[in-house]
Amino acid sequence: MLKISTLDAVIIFGFLFSVIAIGSAAARRSSRSAADFFLSGRSMPWWLLGVSMVACTFSCDTPNLVTDIVRTQGVAGNWAWWAFLLTGMLTVFVYAKLWRRSALDTDLGFYEIRYSGRPAALLRGFRALYLGVFFNIMIMATVSLAAIKIGQVMFGLSPVATLLYASAGVGIYATLGGLTGSIWADFYQYSIAMVGAIFAAVYAVKSADVGGITSLKQLFSQPEVQTHMSMFPSGEGGLSALMTVLILPIAVQWWNVWYPGAEPGGGGYIAQRMLSAKDEKNAVGATLLFNFLHYAVRPWPWIIVALVSLVHFPLTPPAEQAAATRWLADHPAQVGQYDTAKMQMPEPEREQVRQAKADAAGVGSLARAFPKVDDQFLRHDIAYPGMISTMPKGWLGLIVASLIAAYMSTIATHLNWGSSYVVQDFYSRFINPNSTPRQAVAMGRVTMLALLVLSGLVALWMRNAKDSFDILLQIGAGTGLLYILRWFWWRINAWSEISAMVISFAVACFFQWGAAPLGLDAAMERAGLFAVMDYSAWKLVIGILITTIGWLTVTYLTPPENQDLLARFCTRIRAGGPGWRHIEEASSLPKSAEGWDVPTGLLCMMIGCLAVWSALFGVGNLLYGRMFAGSFLLVVTVVATALLMRLVGKIRLS
Repeated sequence: MLKISTLDAVIIFGFLFSVIAIGSAAARRSSRSAADFFLSGRSMPWWLLGVSMVACTFSCDTPNLVTDIVRTQGVAGNWAWWAFLLTGMLTVFVYAKLWRRSALDTDLGFYEIRYSGRPAALLRGFRALYLGVFFNIMIMATVSLAAIKIGQVMFGLSPVATLLYASAGVGIYATLGGLTGSIWADFYQYSIAMVGAIFAAVYAVKSADVGGITSLKQLFSQPEVQTHMSMFPSGEGGLSALMTVLILPIAVQWWNVWYPGAEPGGGGYIAQRMLSAKDEKNAVGATLLFNFLHYAVRPWPWIIVALVSLVHFPLTPPAEQAAATRWLADHPAQVGQYDTAKMQMPEPEREQVRQAKADAAGVGSLARAFPKVDDQFLRHDIAYPGMISTMPKGWLGLIVASLIAAYMSTIATHLNWGSSYVVQDFYSRFINPNSTPRQAVAMGRVTMLALLVLSGLVALWMRNAKDSFDILLQIGAGTGLLYILRWFWWRINAWSEISAMVISFAVACFFQWGAAPLGLDAAMERAGLFAVMDYSAWKLVIGILITTIGWLTVTYLTPPENQDLLARFCTRIRAGGPGWRHIEEASSLPKSAEGWDVPTGLLCMMIGCLAVWSALFGVGNLLYGRMFAGSFLLVVTVVATALLMRLVGKIRLS
């Protein structure tokens, strides 16, 4: 268990009190109305919103997730989320202005300006509870799971104690300050979080405790690190690794999978911040800054710490994993007793089974280093807090404060976002349509506290952040294309969205609980399909195909939306394009003299991706010591950014 020095304690508690004060300073302003509480009065500038967006997606579970990916799949495994840059840039240059132009209170209000009748109302109400409560709780639980692991590894705290300590501060300022308080606190917390992450990487490399490594050059010369360094999948993994890690995310996943913070077409708390912007220009600027910070600035400090962890907490060699697996199979009685009543076993036998399980899972060194960590949480992702625990006194306080900052910013955002759905799209829409501003704000605060408690309870039975990430991707598989097209194709209706949501969820449940008992995975393995992609990738592809075919079929089997409503939508949003030509002609709507700017937006999207990916890999190559490649890629970033700035002026903004 880590002992915190007086200096560390002063830094940590000083940070906590300061962030609570900053977030709570907006209490009076946020209490004036629901729009002030949930949308900051639509007055936020782009730079503050952009940093807030990236702070929302930077939680204490994010470095744990990246560490898990690097240790199990190498640096290239991060393409699972790097590919979402395509989604992000599409939102910047095509959808950000449309969201701000809608002037909605939440993105779920879209349903009743785009669709009509009871199906639209049903969709809005159901999504308010499904996303605002169920889905939101699952996301916050994964964040709290990371906090639990950090508390166990670094401080020896019980899961319940960790949650109580971690939730107290954020519960105060999030409920008092609303979105304004969260955004103000986000800016401060992101600064602390990034400084802490950078110092963690620097000291991880220079620590004499880590195999005598004192420089990046020495780190990258280690055999166990070299096998994990590649930023692209190597040929050693064969076609399956290439398809799973790179081709599938870039070719399919980014536009056809819904995931919070990377929704095709924007949505969730990203849309909430776009709706709170001063105008369309600030909405676009905010999302552009977010994508640059999210993909080009944040990843490398975490990746460096993850690579160092391979030396400090080496993976269990394959031969030892196989031996441990055989031992577990040969001793079913001991394993059974351990699983049902391990505290009744003699300690030597208990530790033998625990270590064998850890060795079989590849985390034997972590089990030995942290004997008090519960088996439930003993996964590769605890290597990050394990590395943090080796940091020197003084700086340790800053790094711990940075993890707390990351936790608080994300939880505060999800509390406000989830409660905005419950209040604006369910309570005020269906339960109490005549609710006063005071009642709406009070309901928002009560909802926040309920979500905070429920997410903590769910976190207590979770195991691994990467598993949760994969499940959330599977649930959203096949819905992304619909969210992109609904702005530009008149034929999509409320039943399209309802069917996509139901089918994708049903497919995800089938793969989670029904595929294995039916022998689907074994049949696919016998057919040799895993030589092309691994099982998780196949599940994603199958889910996308079934869901897409399903919602397209439903679209054509059900009648289109009311023509007058679609005409009003066209006039309000001004999306334009061939997908609305039928409605424009039928309703005699005037055509825009400025033309359709989506092709320009798509060109900006691709150039923006080139700029950000070049920056990401340019920095990576410089860290790897590949000076020419790194410098060349950074030059590409500068040129692409200059070209991008020239093209952005051709997109119509107000």
